[in-house]
Amino acid sequence: MFFALDGFLFAGWVVRIPAIKQQTGASASTLGLALLGVSAGAVITMMFTGRLCRRYGSHATTVACGVLLPLSIALPAQTHSALSLGLVLLVFGAAYGGMNVAMNSAAVDLVAELRRPVMPSFHAAFSLGGMVGAGLGGLVAGGLSASTHLFLLAAVGLLVTAFAGPALLRHRPARTAISARDRQQRPKRKLDPRARRIVLLFGVIALCTAYGEGALADWGALHLEQDLNAHPGLAAAGYALFALTMTIGRLTGTLLLERLGQTRTLVLGGAVAATGMLLGALAPTAWLALAGFAVTGLGLANIFPVAVGRAGELAGPSGVAAASTLGYGGMLLGPPAIGFLADWFSLPVALTTVALLAAAAAVLGYGARNATHVPAGGAPATGGPA
Repeated sequence: MFFALDGFLFAGWVVRIPAIKQQTGASASTLGLALLGVSAGAVITMMFTGRLCRRYGSHATTVACGVLLPLSIALPAQTHSALSLGLVLLVFGAAYGGMNVAMNSAAVDLVAELRRPVMPSFHAAFSLGGMVGAGLGGLVAGGLSASTHLFLLAAVGLLVTAFAGPALLRHRPARTAISARDRQQRPKRKLDPRARRIVLLFGVIALCTAYGEGALADWGALHLEQDLNAHPGLAAAGYALFALTMTIGRLTGTLLLERLGQTRTLVLGGAVAATGMLLGALAPTAWLALAGFAVTGLGLANIFPVAVGRAGELAGPSGVAAASTLGYGGMLLGPPAIGFLADWFSLPVALTTVALLAAAAAVLGYGARNATHVPAGGAPATGGPA
């Protein structure tokens, strides 16, 4: 429910950006600067949320962010300048970044207790929440003001947290309890260099896939309409189709991981995404490009959750924080990088970088096949299935 809430609230905010732009009187450039507040707040918070999770527990931190995120989403509609919008988006971004690290840390603990690779299912809930949030937001955009809409989203978020929060607070993950005893019985030790390198490796894998998500979200429709002369309605369906197949891929991710294991899932996903994106970028017709986008969504679906989950297995909340920060950085890097490359070459050529990074994720995933669980003390232990 918290994963779904995160996606639902973020999508609800995104669909009201045009109304907020009009309300604040911001130009395209000043709005872009204000929107960086979300990114800056998220990245800054992600860097220390892992410490909060270790100190107070990932469940308590998730619930706290589940209160802060709905409260902060109501703030943008109360602003009347680009400066004030940027400042409140720092708060929103901080709550959003904290929620992502905390709930992924909680999910890693639950995956360990369940002894099943269900991490993709949590991310499928995020994708479903985003689809519902965007769909409902589009339906009510014409009838509700941005202020009313965002206040309703805040109310829904607080109700969901009030309903789901107590269940999390009552449950203390076994690994958290063990870690608490370890902290009392022995001095704090840091991860050894090998473990840090492996966590960084999975963070780079997350960055490679998030780059593709950000690029397709911002440039997919433009490619279809500008380069392939697609109707605006068909062009708008490009990202929706990508998001739909990504959701389907994540819903089947647990079965895929149980059948193939983590390494094969990473390698296969990267290869499929690279093939799909080459078709999406270089296809001569819009319908073939749409098919490529759909295949890309299926390929990328499980790479990010597997990478974040493995980083969490290796280093706990700190690993989740590191991988999430790198992954989020990839989502931020994608759109501007595509824009610069499109100016230098062309948009289809620029979009092939998504395929290149997906292939890189496959290669890195194969290179990480022997990664094992390395607890904070530095002694390796058996991890999940390769």
